[in-house]
Amino acid sequence: MPCACMSTHEEFRFSSHHLLIELDAATNRLMMLVVAKEVSGPRWDEAATRQKRAFEAWTVLLNDFESLAEKDQDTGPTS
Repeated sequence: MPCACMSTHEEFRFSSHHLLIELDAATNRLMMLVVAKEVSGPRWDEAATRQKRAFEAWTVLLNDFESLAEKDQDTGPTS
């Protein structure tokens, strides 16, 4: 019988994938603005805020998953 950690792992992978797509898009937008020499102003501020939020969302997921993994390790596999 599979342990509960399997679904947690799959949920992490699914969520991580979506958050990393957003982070990549937000970072690419910033880089496009750098190339266009638009490193200030409202477009830059919006893009920088988007990238910051995307990165923060991804790190929250990483921290939450790490906490769950540590808890699973402490309690052992469930049957």
